[in-house]
Amino acid sequence: MRDFVYRGSDGCRLHATALGQGPGLVLLHGGGPDRYSLLPLARRLADGFTVVLPDIRGYGRSVCTDSARHTWTQYTDDVHVLMEHLELPHAALGGTGLGGTITLRAAAAHPERIRAAIVISMEDIEDDAAKEAETAMLKAFAARVQEQGIRAAWEPILPMLAPVIGSLVRDAIPRSDPASIAAACAIGRDRAFTQVNELAAITVPTLVIPGADTRHPAALAAQAAHTLPRGHLAAVSLFAGLQTAADLADALAPAIRDFLTTHLTLHAAAPDRHGAG
Repeated sequence: MRDFVYRGSDGCRLHATALGQGPGLVLLHGGGPDRYSLLPLARRLADGFTVVLPDIRGYGRSVCTDSARHTWTQYTDDVHVLMEHLELPHAALGGTGLGGTITLRAAAAHPERIRAAIVISMEDIEDDAAKEAETAMLKAFAARVQEQGIRAAWEPILPMLAPVIGSLVRDAIPRSDPASIAAACAIGRDRAFTQVNELAAITVPTLVIPGADTRHPAALAAQAAHTLPRGHLAAVSLFAGLQTAADLADALAPAIRDFLTTHLTLHAAAPDRHGAG
């Protein structure tokens, strides 16, 4: 396992960890945790893949206190820069929550580089009213971070999320920079997708693993898997019994391994029909 630093196209210092050997697999954490939330999962997959775990800008050691630099375009570009830094012409890409949304954006922008995609606990695609509410929620969250600290800011939100998300968030708080976390809330002003049918433009094989709360609705995951031309809905989800990063790894690793083994091998084959992951 090795830690390394690379720079975004804007010069921002970004941190990551790599382990294992084999085809490249980049895994992106959710909004709140950091790269270590996916380390147990990476270890479960490292015997067959070179797994790369970046701290998304704003989180962990990838400190970015400029709110203007927190956009979906910038996050997508950071993935491209990471692959360039590692000299990876192709890779599989996956992520939880925020990381899953970045995965979809990157797969849409760079289908020639992303051989397979994995979306874990897919974030909601809101209508205009829900997006306005999310923007207000993140603005209030940023204010609480600045006034009371990260832990206090999360207190009214975590009860609404799946238990494992709460565990991963709490674990990352001591490694997080408050000003950077507050700045990352500016992503609420941007919009990744406006409606589910936009996913029809993403042509890479994509495994969708449902979430288990209102911010990551299981029904949306099913709809997304049906809409994606090469979408696959996993039989496993972030069910309530998952409590820790190790639980997450144990539950998801087999489905992810099977999906990647199949679709990295068959990348050049004709698009397949929808099915279980």
